[in-house]
Amino acid sequence: MRTLRFVLGDQLDRRVAALRDLDPAHDVVLGCEVREEATYVRHHKRKIAFLFSAMRHFFGALAQEGVAVDYRRLGRHASFREALAAAVEEHRPDRVVVTEPGEWRVLQDMRGWQGHLGIPVEIRDDDRFFASREDFRRHAGGRKELRMEYFYRELRRRTGFLMRDGEPVGERWNFDQENRKPLRGSLLIPERPRFPPDETTREVMALVEAEFGDHFGTLGAFNWPVTRQDALVALDHFADHCLGQFGDFQDAMATGEPFLFHAMLSPLINAGLLAPWEVCERAERAFAERRAPLNAVEGFIRQILGWREFIRGVYWLKMPDYRETNALGAERPLPDFYWTGETDMHCMAEAIRQTRDHAYAHHIQRLMVTGNFALLAGLRPQEVEEWYLVVFADAYEWVELPNVHGMALFADGGVFATKPYAASGAYIDRMSDYCRSCRYDVARKEGEGACPFNYLYWHFLMENEQQLRKNRRVGMIYRTLDRMAPERRAAIRSSAARLLDDIAPATLTVSKDPARA
Repeated sequence: MRTLRFVLGDQLDRRVAALRDLDPAHDVVLGCEVREEATYVRHHKRKIAFLFSAMRHFFGALAQEGVAVDYRRLGRHASFREALAAAVEEHRPDRVVVTEPGEWRVLQDMRGWQGHLGIPVEIRDDDRFFASREDFRRHAGGRKELRMEYFYRELRRRTGFLMRDGEPVGERWNFDQENRKPLRGSLLIPERPRFPPDETTREVMALVEAEFGDHFGTLGAFNWPVTRQDALVALDHFADHCLGQFGDFQDAMATGEPFLFHAMLSPLINAGLLAPWEVCERAERAFAERRAPLNAVEGFIRQILGWREFIRGVYWLKMPDYRETNALGAERPLPDFYWTGETDMHCMAEAIRQTRDHAYAHHIQRLMVTGNFALLAGLRPQEVEEWYLVVFADAYEWVELPNVHGMALFADGGVFATKPYAASGAYIDRMSDYCRSCRYDVARKEGEGACPFNYLYWHFLMENEQQLRKNRRVGMIYRTLDRMAPERRAAIRSSAARLLDDIAPATLTVSKDPARA
């Protein structure tokens, strides 16, 4: 039987399900760069360059193995469906084998391929995750609330990571309380390994500038790992040089230090260059070798084994209606400074400019700076979510949407977050040095020169009192609000109105999909 095996651009793993029973003597492996996937939202230049280069290296390595590879570069076909139909016409296979995609919209298209092509199309489960979609559905069944911690413990027991005799190492499941230290004094930030662009990557970079030059972001100093071998080097570097202090400072932020002790591995994992289990195994080995403390290793493994798996489960459980919810009725358009970085709020400017230059910001910058502002300002969820999908190299809808919609914006009304992650400027001041370089005074609560996060925080609580007062984790805050003098309430509303009315809405169109506009 001759099989055409179609591997998508975020499935760059030799062990992916579609390749499991590959017969090099008869089968053909298809890969393709299509404009639709680069432009359904206008992805960051760096993300497109990373994926196209990684794809060309991956399929090139398959060809060197002696596998028959049909790799179709940008310009030949507009969509997956078009590329696949052309490949079927050329190779005349008996069937097509694919691995299920990570995004709902692609799966809906994929389910129509068999009828369109007139030959069998086998869609295999994506088993690159610790838990299948059905595993999560069983976990969620009958539960009134979805909580990452319970699913995480279930997967710890199943996989054995950081377990001993059926109990968690250190006699605790979670060391999150020990992972919230701000940077103080001088710390030596590890220098990242650099992977200079080879001829393939340079060719891709030129292509991206020519074809997607009006997209957000920059390609300057692009030196990312784009091969399996380089990805393993990056993993070892993190385990040997960063993981030891990652735990203490994973929530910290610093001006001019975009990476600190973070792994920077999520784009590699989400594209398939690294497997989540080998990343967890490498971190656990660092603990066994006493190269990293338990709080760091547990915190890191929790992000992959716990949060990543949980978020994927929520996505597939709740789609396709999930992204249409707007529990807080937020309708303000996305501000233009989310694209330009031109704002006097230093924390926002720092996070946005870093995102522009690196297609990266760590989880606290995403949740408690850009996400926190979007929540407090009542920005329209779909516009915020598209921004996150555009600007980050590790963003795919299965991981981006629940994180932003549910965690940052509370737009789902609390499907898995116990409360809105709203914070005043005091949190940002505690976890960063941003406020020292800001024209706004973090100590001032309202009025001219006050930190906008301070009065927006209380304004948010006032505006959403009907939806939030009964939330058990927010009730104490409302008791403080109840004691607030009327004149201060009026000053807060005035300060918030002045700021929000002056914000210019974004003029950049991020989506070419009418359903997303």
